[in-house]
Amino acid sequence: MQTASLHRYHALNRRRVLLVAAMLAVALLAVVADLMTGPAGLPLAETLGALTGWGEVARSADVIVWQVRLPVALMALLVGAALALAGAEMQTVLENPLAEPFTLGVSASAALGAATAIVLGLSLPGLPAVWSVSANAFLFALGALALLQLMGRLRGGGPEVLILCGIALNFTAGAFLSLLQFVASADALQQLVFWTMGSLAAASWPGVTVLAVVLAVTAPFSLKAAWQLTALRLGEEQARSFGVDVVRLRRWSLLRVSLLAASAVSMVGVIGFVGLAGPHIARMLLGEDHRFFLPGSLLTGAVVMSLASLVSKTVVPGVLLPVGLVTSLIGLPIFFSLILRRRGR
Repeated sequence: MQTASLHRYHALNRRRVLLVAAMLAVALLAVVADLMTGPAGLPLAETLGALTGWGEVARSADVIVWQVRLPVALMALLVGAALALAGAEMQTVLENPLAEPFTLGVSASAALGAATAIVLGLSLPGLPAVWSVSANAFLFALGALALLQLMGRLRGGGPEVLILCGIALNFTAGAFLSLLQFVASADALQQLVFWTMGSLAAASWPGVTVLAVVLAVTAPFSLKAAWQLTALRLGEEQARSFGVDVVRLRRWSLLRVSLLAASAVSMVGVIGFVGLAGPHIARMLLGEDHRFFLPGSLLTGAVVMSLASLVSKTVVPGVLLPVGLVTSLIGLPIFFSLILRRRGR
């Protein structure tokens, strides 16, 4: 009996490994498809030639791939991965399937930070103007989650307290944002509205590098805490009986979430759905074992965001739609269909 159970367990883990590998392959294919799509369509052979340097490739194709499309494609991949990983950890530590970085005021706080730079012209002294909006959005988003952690610690640090404080923070930042929109000039208001829709148009190699470094630093610590997060899914009391320091785990997890969400939002603006649905899709495919669930969430978010980037360039010929608008419009129906399919089973 025990041998049969072990055999089923190992078979399940092999299946999960294959699913994660398949997700990685789909993510890479989505990036290639994103590189091929645009006003000047590129065939697969020319795209791969420009990427790898093999064969003779036209100079124009090389410029389009490396200077125009690759930063956008990689930014989409990294933003989706960061938001989905942040959402996966947040849903676990807050014990709430609806939790994501933006439910706790990160989105509204980042938008408020961007508005102070766009409308009021306030930013860090000595910072280049091109980075002022992103820097303000990052600082406000990071500050929002730091304030959230402080409030949660003063009130005991329970998930209910954190969620309620996050909702209050969300409404507060939204109120100040509405006030700035009311006093903004027409040009500033247009720029702010476009930023809050989420866009990859301003993606650049420095931004890609910053977000890649943040993800590379935080993701290993998330994976290192995988067994503790899995234990927490059984409940706080059960996790404590396994020797998990729940308060410390929640504190460090929210710190990682803060860095991931603030970095992603500061680069591309407000992106909805990915941090909520990415973890749910990964959970349906891989289960609750966070050794597989966390990398699965990361890859699912990357795939969703890459496909949204592709759709944003093709749904209206000649027009680049804000990618945040695409994720909201096409993502939620997909999410609901997955939920209904699961309930039907």
